[in-house]
Amino acid sequence: MFDINEIMKRAQKASEQAAETMKETFEKSEELADKAMAPSHEKDEQVSASEVEELINANTQRQVEILGQIFGADAMNQMAVNEEMIKKMVDDKVAESMASDAETLMGQLFGEDMGIIAAALETLGMEEDEDGEDEDDEEILFGTGLEEKLYVILEETMSRIASLPEPEAFPYGKEDAGWEQFGILLSGIISTLNDHRMDGMDVEAHVPVMEQQVVSVVRRSWGIDGRSGLLDKIRYLSQEGYILKYRLYLEADSPEELMDENMDWEEQESVRRAFRFVRRYKTQYTPGFLAGWDIGRAAMLTRWGSYLGWITENEAKGILWDLSQKVVGELHSWREFAQSYLFGGMMWKLLCGDSSAASYLGYLADAITNLLVGDFDEGGGQWRSCPWPAQRKIGFV
Repeated sequence: MFDINEIMKRAQKASEQAAETMKETFEKSEELADKAMAPSHEKDEQVSASEVEELINANTQRQVEILGQIFGADAMNQMAVNEEMIKKMVDDKVAESMASDAETLMGQLFGEDMGIIAAALETLGMEEDEDGEDEDDEEILFGTGLEEKLYVILEETMSRIASLPEPEAFPYGKEDAGWEQFGILLSGIISTLNDHRMDGMDVEAHVPVMEQQVVSVVRRSWGIDGRSGLLDKIRYLSQEGYILKYRLYLEADSPEELMDENMDWEEQESVRRAFRFVRRYKTQYTPGFLAGWDIGRAAMLTRWGSYLGWITENEAKGILWDLSQKVVGELHSWREFAQSYLFGGMMWKLLCGDSSAASYLGYLADAITNLLVGDFDEGGGQWRSCPWPAQRKIGFV
């Protein structure tokens, strides 16, 4: 490891030595030059001009030898740039330290994979930023066949999820304790992405830095500032959400029916993409199929609200019970719940005009796979340990 102080000391010492020697050389050179210019009657006592030049060259070579002894041959070639290199090294070390501190903090908060963190935060922060990107980006994203490719990726991902094993659905009694854990695990996808606990209502230990981070995410991503906003958003997701949005698109005969006069070009393009999406899948999925997407996010907000103290733990349990009954009435397995989440996430990405849709689906699929077939000893397999309640209403047409 470089010792900057030691390097600077050596450089300063070498510079002083070189300066002193050069000073002596110039003084001798001036003396020789004076002698060379002396009147002819003094030349017998002085040296010739050729001797002066020879002495100057000898002294110059001596300086090179002195510097070479101090720094070495390789270092001599770097003398002209050493100062800039040292400055850059110091700057790099400072930047590295700052970046390391930030990464360490984020690692303590949400794990090590920053790509997964980004997916997790945007998964939580769904509502309801569906403005498209600028016109140039729109043409790049969806004018070159990418939209069709995203459909293929979605279908392939959902097919892989459908092939994963899971326990058979199990009949829960109304007072069965399993309902509480089931409700918590409805937040499983976002919880897995954030490396949250799923063995109880609290998502993390109650430490100030974590509580502040949760508050920041909920406020920034959802615009929720407290109890009232939290309950309103959970109510919206459980009673309307993308189930209603999908139904409205399904019932429209054209995208123009879903537009209003205040929409700009980007917003109109978002509506057209969503309309094409719904038309593509209208014979496969009913609006109720979006329940996993809506309920999964509502369950996460419920747990975060309880963690922050905006609602009591008993209130959170009651909300999760209601959410559980709703989702079980629409879907019939964890795999279908996961497919619903992927499906809703894709519709959201199309509405937003976001080019990260493919990688986003990948992050979700990884989390889902871990929940269904992950190793218990490595923090996975939570859905496998809690079978889906055996009461259902199929979400397919």
